[in-house]
Amino acid sequence: MRDMDQQLGVVDHRPAQTAGTMVLPARPEPIRLSPADTAVVVIDMQNAYATEGGYVDLAGFDIAGAASVIGRIAQVLDTARSAGMPVIFLQNGWDGEYVEAGTPASPNWHKSNALKTMRAQPELAGQLLARGGWDYELVDALTPQPGDIRVHKTRYSAFFNSQLDSILRARGIRTIVFVGIASNVCVESTLRDGFHLEYFGVMLEDATHHLGPDFIQAATVYNVEKFFGWVSTVADFCGAVGQQPAV
Repeated sequence: MRDMDQQLGVVDHRPAQTAGTMVLPARPEPIRLSPADTAVVVIDMQNAYATEGGYVDLAGFDIAGAASVIGRIAQVLDTARSAGMPVIFLQNGWDGEYVEAGTPASPNWHKSNALKTMRAQPELAGQLLARGGWDYELVDALTPQPGDIRVHKTRYSAFFNSQLDSILRARGIRTIVFVGIASNVCVESTLRDGFHLEYFGVMLEDATHHLGPDFIQAATVYNVEKFFGWVSTVADFCGAVGQQPAV
């Protein structure tokens, strides 16, 4: 199998004896996946980022594309669970007192659009991305199922000051399939950090949504494909992984 993969240009980082694998069509080349060492990581599919009245909407970003992404992510998660792939939900935010958000000595205090929106609109104080609040919660359509994992994060990268790395390593995960919002911020930040931690990152481009003009999505896809990982689609993921026997 490994010799054939090399002839076909398929990326395969597994021991030669690994069973139950499939080839995922991807750019710049296909990559071989195994449910045993692949996880789907769902980035920040919270009301804050995907629902009218959430932080992103209140901050003036266009969330029109989020609704279709939710449906595609649900399809990916159903396929992954059926194949036995772990599903990990990331939720971005801070404690109710915003201690974790940092002080004016932190760049996060100055660059976080949620914090800036609350400072500009004092009536929103304490409402945006605070754990326990509506804004912080995952959208209803993507409620975690038994066996799924939730991880809290306080910065754009899910690997920063979180349990994500240890959760993945404890399960022998080497490949991460990324979906979620925002492709150009938290998705790309996490995928880049994963690259430096020796994870193989795959971004499903049509199961992510960006913040900003459309060229931002194209730039992120380019960065991932050329420098940090692989890019695939929901149809290709579900087609490849869906061939595995249900567990």
